[in-house]
Amino acid sequence: MIPSLEDVSRITGLRVYGKPVSGFTYPCYHDLAERLLELPVERRSSLVPRVALQASLGLYEVGKSAGESEDEYLEWLVRVSRRELASEPGAEVDMDLHRFLVLFLGRLLFATRGDVVHCRFLPLLEDLSEVGGYAWGAAFLAHQFDSLGASERQTSTSGFFPFLQFWTYLHLPALGRGDLTRPGLVPIARRWDSRRDLRNLGDQLERLQEAIDSYPYLDVVWQPYLGEGDEGQPWLVQTRPYFGRSVWLHALNLMLPLHLYLSQCSLGLQQSVVEFPVRDRFRRPGRSFWGLHDTTDWRERAKEQIDNWERRGKAVKSDATTDDAYFQAYALKYGGKVYKSARHQVDVAGEIASLRALLYSVVQDQEAA
Repeated sequence: MIPSLEDVSRITGLRVYGKPVSGFTYPCYHDLAERLLELPVERRSSLVPRVALQASLGLYEVGKSAGESEDEYLEWLVRVSRRELASEPGAEVDMDLHRFLVLFLGRLLFATRGDVVHCRFLPLLEDLSEVGGYAWGAAFLAHQFDSLGASERQTSTSGFFPFLQFWTYLHLPALGRGDLTRPGLVPIARRWDSRRDLRNLGDQLERLQEAIDSYPYLDVVWQPYLGEGDEGQPWLVQTRPYFGRSVWLHALNLMLPLHLYLSQCSLGLQQSVVEFPVRDRFRRPGRSFWGLHDTTDWRERAKEQIDNWERRGKAVKSDATTDDAYFQAYALKYGGKVYKSARHQVDVAGEIASLRALLYSVVQDQEAA
């Protein structure tokens, strides 16, 4: 299993269809930021201080009241914001929208470590009438994948990590990390509250690692959306053509492939033998180190990957009748190296046998249904 565009669409409601989040990147965004945001910007790094950005929107000291639910708090914020925007002249409204979008994208959707906000998305935000046409959800997934590739020495992750929490609630429910307090709401992220854990962080992490390592295979939910309808989610109609396809994802100077063909079981298909991709971050095309110090037009520099997105990639298919070839290829590729800093030895033959039994039971359940 890997997070997919369907997961992004159903969990967050973000748009995963439309124009790729691609365009120009610049070595410095100082002049553009000062013109669109009217805020002090660090000239050498093109970073906006978070406090100054929040204060400009009146959000720095706005907090949730005791006993107030998240939904009530968000409804109040929306109501106040709409009232303020309605009372402002057009140019001032546009500036506030630019500020809000930079804050939303830089500190929430595409969060990075640190307490400043980068201006790299500003060129796409200059024309506000075009902002809604971009596939922000697909760019969000690329950023999530890139954030997971952090060094083991780092103690935190970037990106909007609640997305991965909700993803595990759906696929690994026996971990019991969330409370389903609002069933039926969409997007799906609105249904859960995270459980507060008062133990120290090291103890939490150790217990969670052990729980994942020993997770019962038969408790894995491979296809959590089989019983989900489309009610109240009109965006799914246009999003559905992108489901079940391997495709390149774009977030300006970050381009990553969505290797959905590696997780055919989660699509309801038999796992066929595949050529496993080589993870070489300094050679394969489409990494974020490209063009950082130059003005770069990514629609030209990554034309092949852009064309791939516009053709919606390639549909995932499988003609396999058994999973054996897949398991053999997987064992040859990874073997006992799956856990690099393993807390215990991995029985590769036993793992393959367990996975084969699980997939067989899934197929039997589907045929019975």
